[in-house]
Amino acid sequence: MVIVDSPRLIVGGVDTHRDVNVAAVVDMNGGLLGVESFRTTADGHKMLARWMAGFGTIERVGVEGTGTYGASVARHLARMAVTVIEVDRPNRQQRRRNGKSDQLDAIEAARAALSGRCTGRAKSGDSFAEAIRALLVAKRSARSTRVRTIVQLRHLMFTAPDELRARLGGLTPIQLVNEAAKLRPRAGGDIVMHGIKTAAVILARRVQALDAEIEAIDAQLFPLVKDAAPGLLQIFGVGADTAAVLIVAAGDNPQRIVSESAWAMICGVAPMPVMSGKNQTRYRLNPGGNRQANNALWRIVITRLGQHDPHTVAYMNRRLAEGKTKPEIIRCLKRYVARETFQALLR
Repeated sequence: MVIVDSPRLIVGGVDTHRDVNVAAVVDMNGGLLGVESFRTTADGHKMLARWMAGFGTIERVGVEGTGTYGASVARHLARMAVTVIEVDRPNRQQRRRNGKSDQLDAIEAARAALSGRCTGRAKSGDSFAEAIRALLVAKRSARSTRVRTIVQLRHLMFTAPDELRARLGGLTPIQLVNEAAKLRPRAGGDIVMHGIKTAAVILARRVQALDAEIEAIDAQLFPLVKDAAPGLLQIFGVGADTAAVLIVAAGDNPQRIVSESAWAMICGVAPMPVMSGKNQTRYRLNPGGNRQANNALWRIVITRLGQHDPHTVAYMNRRLAEGKTKPEIIRCLKRYVARETFQALLR
């Protein structure tokens, strides 16, 4: 009888940085097989994968920071049909015991993926969700800058000369921007008036330019959201921005989310049980999860209450009669909305 040795299964771990990735390989018993460093380039990712495969068949790889420095190497490994596990943080006990080094972090990432301490599949970042995420980054930046600029423009009017303050002081933000953009500073007169008018025009035109940026982003965002998860837009209270946030939270491979309970945990709306000693079981607010997705679910609930969705309003009234507070009821409603949006994700 001929005995054929089966290929040795190995598990990898990667501690990611901007310029260098440190990789480690362990066997299925957790024994260390090797540690090596590679450049964070396309050729470096290929060398890393070949180096790992030299020890055996790659069963899975734990990667730190798959949403930041580790995104590129995670995509490369995923294209090779390797299961990529997202390692959220190093083992703190190991750090206290052995200190901090990139090699130790890479080894711990491999052992975390092997032991099951980290089980979450990494986002693939190769389709609609990644494109939407990039657009949302630009849109949030434009919106926050727009708000700050309008505040600066309004405060500028507080100390403006009486003539200018009387003209622009009591306007709404939109009116203030439109009127300030029409100002024509003239040199040779009052230097204070000239300086304030110049600043007001610059700030107002900056707001208008940001409005144009946001409009251009929205023009690209809606078709992507519609193609990625059209079912989300059919849910009452879900707009393009809210749907975009939820799509980004789910990622381009939402099949990695195995249940609606897991989706609720990702969104930070799964109630956390609290029980100790003789205290009976109770639940507390979940402080974890994706806070932007959590806020998106909150906006859906508030929209439904504001637009008098009959089912949501009836639930609110019933739980109020039972003695629940409004914040508690809204947390319950967010959990129900998480279940509804999970069914609409593209799977």
